[in-house]
Amino acid sequence: MVYIRDNIKGGALTETTFLVLLAVYTPNHGYGIMQFIENETNGRVVLGAGTLYGAINTLVKKKWIAPSGNEFDSKKKEYVITGLGKQKAEEELKRIVEVWKLASTIIKGDRIT
Repeated sequence: MVYIRDNIKGGALTETTFLVLLAVYTPNHGYGIMQFIENETNGRVVLGAGTLYGAINTLVKKKWIAPSGNEFDSKKKEYVITGLGKQKAEEELKRIVEVWKLASTIIKGDRIT
């Protein structure tokens, strides 16, 4: 039996999780994260507020992202990726590249070195 869960026994991150991590490599607030994801996926992924803030809360609890700066200086709470979050994003990128290489070899018959 295969379980696809965020980072359990080498499982894939959800697309939402990975995209949120990418969106906060520089400090970003909730609406900015939503815009980043929609723009960078050419409208393929559009997150609702509930989905986004649920993901943000989960990532803060996992210590993959953290509030950035002084929350009292701005009306918009910004988040930034942590060292642990960067590690998880890098692991996911490696996993995606490995899957891409396999798929390319099988589908296109290409040999990737």
